[in-house]
Formats: sequence, C-alpha cells, structure tokens
Amino acid sequence: MMQLNIYYGGRGLIEDSTIYVMNKITEVMDDLNVRVKKYNLYEDKRGISVLPSTLKEADAVILAASVEWLGIGGLLQQFLDACWLYGDKETLSSLYMMPVVISTTYGEKEAYQTLIKAWEILGGRPCNGICAYVNNSVDFETDTNYGLLIEKNTENFYRSFTKKATVFPSSNNAVLENVQQPKAMSLTPQESEQLSKYVSDDTYVKKQKEDIEELTQMFKGLMGDTDNASDEPYIKDFKEHFHPIASTSLSYAINITDRDTTLIIETDDSDIKCYYGSKDDVNATIKATHTVIEHIISGQSTLQGAFMTGDLSASGDFKILRTFDSLFQFRK
Repeated sequence: MMQLNIYYGGRGLIEDSTIYVMNKITEVMDDLNVRVKKYNLYEDKRGISVLPSTLKEADAVILAASVEWLGIGGLLQQFLDACWLYGDKETLSSLYMMPVVISTTYGEKEAYQTLIKAWEILGGRPCNGICAYVNNSVDFETDTNYGLLIEKNTENFYRSFTKKATVFPSSNNAVLENVQQPKAMSLTPQESEQLSKYVSDDTYVKKQKEDIEELTQMFKGLMGDTDNASDEPYIKDFKEHFHPIASTSLSYAINITDRDTTLIIETDDSDIKCYYGSKDDVNATIKATHTVIEHIISGQSTLQGAFMTGDLSASGDFKILRTFDSLFQFRK
C-alpha cells in the first residue's frame, strides 16, 4: 500500500481552509487506496529537525502552507531547513511533492513558488498543486466547484507519483549539484539522521556546550594559560574585592568596547570565576570603555553611578545590576 505524507505548516485554526483542502485530499487518497499520514508541525516544534527521517516511509509528499501575512511561515521553513541539513538526498531525489498554499492575504503565488523552488533545490520532484486566495472560508468550503477542482488536482498528483511521471529538468537542480552543496561533513544518511535527533534534544545541546567550555578551561590550564589569565587586566582586582552574598549565583559579561574583549564574571556563593571569553546565558551584560572600568575599580565611581550618568550601558535584570556594587566593593 502506498503512503502519502502531508506536512502542515499552519497554526491549526478552525477557519484555516488549508485543513479543509487536506481533508478533501485525504478522502480522495483513501478512495485510491493510498495511506495518508499527516504531520502537524505546530504540535511538536522541537521535533521538526527529526522529521526528514519520515520521508523514507513515503511514496509522495504534500507541503501545506497557510499564508496569513507573508510567506510560507516559520515552521514549514524550519522543516525545509532540516531536510537540507539532515535529509537523505537519495530519498528526496525520488519523492514527488504537491504544494498546497491557501492565503487569507496577498502572497499565495510567491509562497507556492517558494515551495516548488525549495523542493527542486533539495533534489525532489515538484508537481502541480493547489494555490488559492480565500476571503471567506465558509464560501470556499461550501462551493462544490472548488471541491471538484481539489479532487481533480489530487487525482492528477496520484497519477504522477504512481506512474513515476517524468519531470522537466530545472536549473535549481543544477544549483544543488554545483553551487549550494552543504559543507562536506562526510556523514552517512544514518549519521545525518542521528545528528538531527541530537539537534532536537535541548538537554543534549546544553550538555555539549557545558562540556566544550569545561574542556576549554582544562586545556588552558594544561598549556599554562591559567596563570597568564590571572595577570590579564582587572581579573585580580575583581577577585580581591569580591564580597560573597549567601545563596547568590550570578554571572556578568563586561564588554570592554575599546579593546574588543569581554570579561566574564561568575559568582556562586563564595566562589568566583573571572576569565576573558564568552558565555551565552549571563544574567547581565555591561558595555563600557576601559577608562570607565578603571574608574569603578579605583573607587572613583560605582557601576550604578556610571550607568546613571550614561558612561556605560547595560542589559539584563536591573536588580542583578544593582547587586554588582554589593558583590564588588571598591573604595577610594
């Protein structure tokens, strides 16, 4: 029994006529003895990166987009990105795709062409699909002429993928072969599929980042960089003037704008780490010139005072910014 996979990129709203079109297509395919499996991308946003593996079970594909203001929408774009990064190109090369685009605003034809172009670049075989502007969903769904048109297009698509109809070559296929090849990673289709599963796992990604940071610090120590780091500007000052606050764990990134360096400060109760580098999840980011930082360290100004006078800029939780002057007490 043949199988058709539908990937729906809309939001699942009751008034979305794309759902009506997909249901009509499903009815026709049932009559033609084709199993239909629908994937609602909005139901599992984190799992989109592993969906390209489901293409292996399909004989044909429908990409269904709801144009609500501009383009095919982020979820369907994310799915196509995942197909480019993790999809098995050999599987994609034999898959026929019918685009379904229903718009409640301007731009259905552009979105329709986007799906066709994307599928061609992926190496697949796009077919004629359904492209419509719907002003009133009730009028559209109750019009028998539109229903017959959907059925006719679905039957034509069925003939295309069951008979393996020849598709004219496209320059977009040449792009795949010559210009936009992904960076060579020498991965097998199985490894690409496994990688897509790791990407969708937030816990795994976070753990990898922590391991990389830990290894970076370890190698710095092995290469003798730890002692040098303590001699870098301001690190010793912040460590010497650190006044721990019980049950307080904070992190700051101080971007020294005129030296293009960033000092990371992490505190955890009585522990403190200072190093130059980067950290994604700091509680507050401070931007200042080295002169302003030296005024704070010398006790000529507080961080709060420098912020109020506009000598530095900051982003993040401002309660945490105020805590800075309690953690680091520089007196003249």
